[in-house]
Amino acid sequence: MRTLAPFLQVYHEGDEVVIDIDPAQVKGMPHRRFQGKIGKIDEVHRRSLTVNVRQGSKTKKIIARLEHIKPHQRA
Repeated sequence: MRTLAPFLQVYHEGDEVVIDIDPAQVKGMPHRRFQGKIGKIDEVHRRSLTVNVRQGSKTKKIIARLEHIKPHQRA
């Protein structure tokens, strides 16, 4: 059972997030190579976020729906 928590979370540009793919929701799913990666929010849309993720020496721009994003908890 999915909860409403991902939809109620408020995100701002510059926040760090973790890409955590929810297999129950196929729409807006990022590629599986980005599972568990940490990135910074570049743009906030109504139902999705644009996240910049480092991969090797490049920065990739990922567009993912809110179900596949969690806030990054610093230790």
